[in-house]
Amino acid sequence: MSIVKRNNVLFPSLMNEFFKPDWFGGMDNVNYNVPAANVKETESEYLLELAVPGRKKEDFNVEIDNDVLTISSEVKNEDSEVDEGYTRKEFTFSSFKRVFSLPETVAADKINASYEDGVLKFVLPKKEEALPKPKRLIEIA
Repeated sequence: MSIVKRNNVLFPSLMNEFFKPDWFGGMDNVNYNVPAANVKETESEYLLELAVPGRKKEDFNVEIDNDVLTISSEVKNEDSEVDEGYTRKEFTFSSFKRVFSLPETVAADKINASYEDGVLKFVLPKKEEALPKPKRLIEIA
């Protein structure tokens, strides 16, 4: 009987090379990213912007449940091409889901959304009690 030393480093690196996302070709185009988001706070509202170019406003699903804003989208396309008897079909599928916890100061029933030039914009107004109070001058008697 002989003792065989096992090289644990070779197998994982071989498997990593073997199962790279682009190993089958063309899979490096798959987009696993979620859209970038900008959040800005002003005295009266929050502004939320997501960069989502190439979509239509009908492609988005926006929900609010228990002070959680969920934005998702799913787009499926099928392109086909016939050239000299050869047919090529390519399916594309793109989806994302972003979830934001809303602060208690947001008036959820007054949220507005718009989609223009590839940017999905949300205006999240603050509740009246969360707005800053104006200065008050107190006279001394």
